[in-house]
Amino acid sequence: MTLQEDALELHKKLRGKLEVKVKEPVTKDNLKLIYTPGVAEPCIQIAKDKSKVWEYTGKWNSVAVISDGSSILGLGNIGPLAGLPVMEGKAVLFKELGGIDAIPIVLDTQDTEEIIKTIKNISPSFGGINLEDIAAPRCFEVESRLQDIGIPVFHDDQHGTEIVVTAALLNACKALGKNFADLTVVISGAGAAGMSITKMLTCVGFENNVCSSVKNLILCDSKGIVHKDRKDLDEKKKEMAGLTNKANKKGGLKDALQGADVFIGVSKPNLLTKEMIKSMNKNPIIFAMANPVPEIMPAEATEAGAAIVGTGRSDFPNQINNSLAFPGVFRGALDARASKITTGMRMAAVRALSSFVKNPDKNSILPNALDKESVKNIAAAVRKAAEEDGVSQI
Repeated sequence: MTLQEDALELHKKLRGKLEVKVKEPVTKDNLKLIYTPGVAEPCIQIAKDKSKVWEYTGKWNSVAVISDGSSILGLGNIGPLAGLPVMEGKAVLFKELGGIDAIPIVLDTQDTEEIIKTIKNISPSFGGINLEDIAAPRCFEVESRLQDIGIPVFHDDQHGTEIVVTAALLNACKALGKNFADLTVVISGAGAAGMSITKMLTCVGFENNVCSSVKNLILCDSKGIVHKDRKDLDEKKKEMAGLTNKANKKGGLKDALQGADVFIGVSKPNLLTKEMIKSMNKNPIIFAMANPVPEIMPAEATEAGAAIVGTGRSDFPNQINNSLAFPGVFRGALDARASKITTGMRMAAVRALSSFVKNPDKNSILPNALDKESVKNIAAAVRKAAEEDGVSQI
């Protein structure tokens, strides 16, 4: 059977990857405590002091995984129902890796105002909100306008991706003896993930815990290189043009990659060719992360001269996937009872993820996605950063 057939068989067998379980078996003796009349007492206490909700309910350990179905994996705008299996899968990883109770929620609207209003209205039930697979530019406004609701709101496609990619690139440099700051990086895909990676790499990186940044970065969208002279750029892409492409290079992806050290793909399947890789500098780094089919398959990239290849998939070495970040980030944020996730907390996650791999090599630049010790490491770093940044409410 093919991977696709195996996946369908498993999903059909499970009919949902999650279930609800009670923590305390219900008996005749404790029913009066679990429900009426005893349940009234925690209600009264919370009404007097809202902070008690963290002590008397599951809010302290719960996250809503929310999508409008507009940008599911690499499949595009396939709608909320078709996106539900992804949200369920994300919730499984929250529980398995971070011990977090996550609830998949898909919204039957792609209207920005409705999405924001809905999330605000349901937020009292949760300790955090994980936004997932919401298309750009809508995702930027949704995420930014929810930062004041008193619990962490984290758009995984933006910030989860930037954390994992930055950590992977730092360790790829260590494995190959390259200088992070000297890299020429080409990013294919100017959506939520591509723009966030761009900001992270051009603003700050970490090398031996010393702040540095990539000095030469080129961002490409579906129409080619993003440059200052293009008349079709929206406000977000104009911002990217100001951060990148200092030489104002023009053309397509093929032109951008000539003499480059790194390709980071968050775009479309089969977009990168062997010839493009051969035009890059010696021992290039290829992160082809389009899902489920990458921009180029690892074997082809290696044949073309790539020194290190990573994808978003778990069936190849060097999985560069958000699952390496979000369980630990939210575990740390929830443990700190953080009101939001700060830049400092995201940077702490980068350092913790990168440093967890003591001796990275070409086939092992990041921990295994199921490594719970890495999750604990990230959680501890994020919690500490939340306290240092003054957003911990404990």
